[in-house]
Amino acid sequence: MFAVPIAVIIGIPLYSNVITMIPIVESLIEKGLPVGTALAFLMAVSGISLPEIIILKKVLKNKLIGAFVLTITVSIIFMGYLFNIIL
Repeated sequence: MFAVPIAVIIGIPLYSNVITMIPIVESLIEKGLPVGTALAFLMAVSGISLPEIIILKKVLKNKLIGAFVLTITVSIIFMGYLFNIIL
């Protein structure tokens, strides 16, 4: 039940390219991680990385950064649960 939000929280501080994360996510799926949880982890790494937030801080106000992070996080968690239900 909490696997998708935990995967998103673990993925946020990581900074990597999606191409380099695909083999890691593939091995996680082979070990039994649900596809939606793995997808949420992959999207969190590329969509809400900590360095991206630091870069956005130079351009946006803190309220906008918070809204951005909250929106993306909720969307990724929703998609992770959706894929876990469908697949």
